Amino acid sequence: MNGAWSAAAVRRAEAQLMSLLPPGALMQRAAAGLAAECARILRQRGPKSRNRTAIGSGVYGATVTVLAGPGDNGGDALYAAALLARRGARVFAVPVMGDRVHPLAAAALTRAGGRLVARPPDHCDLLLDGVLGIGGRPGLPGRAMDQLARIEAGTVVAVDVPSGVDVDTGAVPAGAVTADVTVTFGARKPCHVLGRASLRTGRTVLVDIGLGPYLDPHPAVRVAEGADIARWWHEPGPEDDKYTRGVVGVAAGSERYPGAAVLATDGALAGPTGYVRYAGAAAEAVRRRHPEVVCTTAVKEAGRVQAWLAGPGLGTDEAALAELRDALASPAPVVLDADALTLIGEYPSVLTRREAPVVLTPHDREYERLYGSAPSEDRAAAAAALAKRLNCTVLLKGHHTVVAGCDGAVWANPTGRPQLATAGAGDVLAGFMASLLASGMDEVRAAVAAAFLHGRAAGTAAAGHRTVTASDVARALPGAVGAVLSAHG
Repeated sequence: MNGAWSAAAVRRAEAQLMSLLPPGALMQRAAAGLAAECARILRQRGPKSRNRTAIGSGVYGATVTVLAGPGDNGGDALYAAALLARRGARVFAVPVMGDRVHPLAAAALTRAGGRLVARPPDHCDLLLDGVLGIGGRPGLPGRAMDQLARIEAGTVVAVDVPSGVDVDTGAVPAGAVTADVTVTFGARKPCHVLGRASLRTGRTVLVDIGLGPYLDPHPAVRVAEGADIARWWHEPGPEDDKYTRGVVGVAAGSERYPGAAVLATDGALAGPTGYVRYAGAAAEAVRRRHPEVVCTTAVKEAGRVQAWLAGPGLGTDEAALAELRDALASPAPVVLDADALTLIGEYPSVLTRREAPVVLTPHDREYERLYGSAPSEDRAAAAAALAKRLNCTVLLKGHHTVVAGCDGAVWANPTGRPQLATAGAGDVLAGFMASLLASGMDEVRAAVAAAFLHGRAAGTAAAGHRTVTASDVARALPGAVGAVLSAHG
């Protein structure tokens, strides 16, 4: 498991570590890691560099501009720029808050041949954003905004966090830097994996500065890795049969929306269970697509299952409500998606006596129906609030999907892709998640693993293609599962 730590947690860890080190040593570690990544970027730049005055293809002769704030973040940037200047880069540093800059770092830069200027060149190969660090308030100073608008940069590198974002929530309430790469020190921060800030982070590079032993063992946001998914996965043993591997029930689709039933069963079949039961009005469409699925017309007729999915394409009439009630009457875990969420919003009492686990999978508009207001820009807090109110696990869909458990733990999914914003993709996800639950995975892990592998499948389906459908994602799921399990088996 990976994670992201709040600004306060990182500052506490830094304070403990700095008490054991010579003055300035921690900043030098950060600057060295930052300079190394900048040098790697400059070595890799090719003929597409927008700076036509650059010489060669490495650090020597490259033009580097630094937007430097007065704090430690600006000091990290200036010390790193000094290292680049010693290797022959042309470095121009702009103090963006009057003349206030980190004095020792500024002196190191000028000794190395760099310059402090009010107006840098209009073009540069690399722009270092050292305006605001984890202690800065959201929003950029006006001078920094002006410089960003004027300078054409080949690559924008944010120092620790993109300046202007809300570090702890991922919100972007005002102007902020949009980075191609963010070099962060010691630990990821929530803004790297949550909200609109995660879209401004670009590729994240983590520099180890020795904080690990001093960080709180419980990060603000947890982030799953492939090794976690492999460890949680239930592989069938030599004595398993189709029942002991798990039986998943799918209550989805209708005469009007048979495709939802088909896609949900697609997802369920891609999971680890050995048996899929379908209950609903789209039985004939499901049989044609999947002869291995046992079909009935109602939840009560389906027989025993280890987990239910209810909702995709089910409808919101009295008959759909009755099917939802029957699924919730089961002692098995239940995934509620799409129309089931609309029904829960109208009839929240159907959950009041529920004791077995429930996973809700809302997008923002469905969240609003359930909670009464739209999710705030603090998406982790929003998901956790709904989970607490309804005593359910919540998977809040978005560009960085968030999973919140009843215990307050929050996970951010690192594999989301824009291609998943397509009709039916959520049906596939919900069916797959129900299969994970039926195999014996607990509800939070099932939600986290389903989102992770669903995103990986979208990446596979998108390779070499401009468009991706939900059916493409479903077909790619078994391969995504196999790739993750093989890599970490």
